[in-house]
Amino acid sequence: MRSFKWRTLIALLAAIALLAAACGDDDDSDAGAETTAAPTTEAPAETTEAPAETTEAPTETTEAPMDEGLFGLPLIDPLDVAAGDIGIAGSSTVFPLSVAVINQWIDEGGPEYSIDSIGSGGGFERFCVEGASDISNASRAIKDSEVESCQSIGREPIEIRVGTDALSLVVSSGNYFASELTLEEIAAAFEAPAGATWDSVNPDFPAHPIQAFSPGADSGTFDYFNEVVYDEAEPSPILSAGVVEIVGEDDNITVRGVAEDGCTEGDTSTTCAIGYFGYAFFAENSDVLQAVAVDAGDGPVAPGDDSVNEGTYPIARPLFMYTDAGVIAEKPQVAEFIAYYLNNVNDLIADVGYFPAPQDALQTAADNIKAAAGW
Repeated sequence: MRSFKWRTLIALLAAIALLAAACGDDDDSDAGAETTAAPTTEAPAETTEAPAETTEAPTETTEAPMDEGLFGLPLIDPLDVAAGDIGIAGSSTVFPLSVAVINQWIDEGGPEYSIDSIGSGGGFERFCVEGASDISNASRAIKDSEVESCQSIGREPIEIRVGTDALSLVVSSGNYFASELTLEEIAAAFEAPAGATWDSVNPDFPAHPIQAFSPGADSGTFDYFNEVVYDEAEPSPILSAGVVEIVGEDDNITVRGVAEDGCTEGDTSTTCAIGYFGYAFFAENSDVLQAVAVDAGDGPVAPGDDSVNEGTYPIARPLFMYTDAGVIAEKPQVAEFIAYYLNNVNDLIADVGYFPAPQDALQTAADNIKAAAGW
């Protein structure tokens, strides 16, 4: 009996121990389920929502500037422009316009860029032959031969129209007979031999000696004048005329030479001079110069806002900049600067003395630079 009681007691204790162990196992597995389930199911839900916010932000960043500028161009802040230099060279006519844009650019925190006034031909030489500039300013369209030179060094010129100029013939404020000239009379004056007088241009004119001033053959102004007046004669009669002083790219020599000619009515020993350059130089010196009204067959027309915008002034011309997609790929700041230029040029161009380009021409220029920049 005793033995049976001890065996029964031992069996009972063992059963109680097994029951306690089973309950302990159930508690541990429940705790483990709670620990692993909470972070596993809730955390991924938060993780997948966050990227949705991240993907919306870039859309706002890339679209905003494209909507803010003119002609679909990004609105460029000079403070944020890509670092690096830009070399600009070319037309003496486009030079003051580019200087005005660069000065505003610098005032707004942009870096300084070099710009040289070496004539349109000199600018294309540097851009298309030497490959030493990034932007070529031009007061005429690029020639086929210059395009070929560009292509030979791996450049494909991109044309950017920036404005319009009224090429201006000027005489001194004291000139009393040559304020209106036909294209034929202009041609006669600029091809006259040494010692020629104005009565050889028109027998009704007084016999004052002729003195003429012209930019050099590298100038787009020279090229355009030769195209309009001499039908692109090669070589131009200007280069062999005895009365012409070639002034290179310094239009201030023409201003001084014409303004100080001493043309005096009744004294035919005094010289009466004539010269030509971009309208901006006339506008800047209109207190000492007269702009000649040009008659191309429909009556004399003086350069000015109305005649240029209406297309009645016979020797108005487009103003350009040229660059290349390879240049832009290497120097993104070139595209950014040109976008800034096109966004601001119409606010500055009248103060410089030129006229806005037609809207469709500016839109084409913007489209050209957007395509090259990948905007």
